[in-house]
Amino acid sequence: MESLMLPLRTALLKALLEPRRRTRGGFIMDEIVAEYIRRTVLKIPRDQIRTMLQQWGFLSEAQLQAINFCQIKDSISQDVVQLCEENAAGIKQAAVLDIIYNYIYSNKRLWSVYQMNKRGEETDFFDLTDFKKKFKRRLQSALTNVTINFREYEDNAIWIRIAWGTPYTKPNQYKTSYVVYHSQTPYVFISVSVLKSNLPLLCQALVAASNYHDIREMELRSHYLNSLKDIVFKSYSQNFQSYYPKPLQERNVAPESDLMIIQENKNEKERIKRVNSEVFGDGPQPKLEFAQYKLETIFKSDPQMNVLNRKVPFRCLVKFSSPHLLESLKSLAPEGMADAPVSPLLTCIPHKARNYFKIKDKKEVS
Repeated sequence: MESLMLPLRTALLKALLEPRRRTRGGFIMDEIVAEYIRRTVLKIPRDQIRTMLQQWGFLSEAQLQAINFCQIKDSISQDVVQLCEENAAGIKQAAVLDIIYNYIYSNKRLWSVYQMNKRGEETDFFDLTDFKKKFKRRLQSALTNVTINFREYEDNAIWIRIAWGTPYTKPNQYKTSYVVYHSQTPYVFISVSVLKSNLPLLCQALVAASNYHDIREMELRSHYLNSLKDIVFKSYSQNFQSYYPKPLQERNVAPESDLMIIQENKNEKERIKRVNSEVFGDGPQPKLEFAQYKLETIFKSDPQMNVLNRKVPFRCLVKFSSPHLLESLKSLAPEGMADAPVSPLLTCIPHKARNYFKIKDKKEVS
């Protein structure tokens, strides 16, 4: 009798430990998938739910017409889950809906720019099927519990969604990483919600799949993915490096007695406008929210005074923040809040494609 009860106990214990299931029309739907779809729908603004579900394409037009989009969002999400249940939705379909949401609301995530490099002038024909196969094989060989989903867009952007697990736990669908890769370019945009130990695995998979040799972070980050693309692809109006400040003695410096009327001086305003245009260009600036500068210097004084002559460097951090930093910097001189041109340390951000800087003393040549 004991030998007969043991399998029964094992089956009962297994049923209790497994996630609850939702059943409808004979189809068994994982409760985790149902809850994930429900939460994704709840994140979408009410006036965009129908449009986003149409882009998803998983529900038929007749099913969409059956949903009352005027009711509270929680009821809408429950209706969507029931219809997904009828269509036998799995984690793959739920992941696609999540990709669409993140594509439209990409500024909800923080993106970092990475650049890949090849040796020499190697050129490869890009094959999307081969890229997907290599990427999944490299990542899944290093980590068994991981789900990977792809979606291609018309601008040659490949969106990759990765949900990470551990050797002992299933992938966490609520802490995902996103990769946006434009084929035939060396640039990758990554938004990471993973353990730091998983980031090298992700980078290795990218390098292997795209036939590059190495990858490095560019010290350029923002919530505005499209602005990051504008900067690295040079797809905005810019005139950087076209203006070089004249020596101090050649500038039109007004005497101290005239400082109060500089704002009203027509020639000065025209000069500021011209210089600002030469530095920033005439078009709109890419949207960045911050720039960070780390200063490390050693203060030195006369050896006889023996003051501040320390070998330990002085360090400080300066961070500029704004809803639209580059447009704010562009407005400083015309508004009379800074001299024209603005410091190159600030205006070089798009040209150097970075908003994290380290400023150190020049090393002495012995």
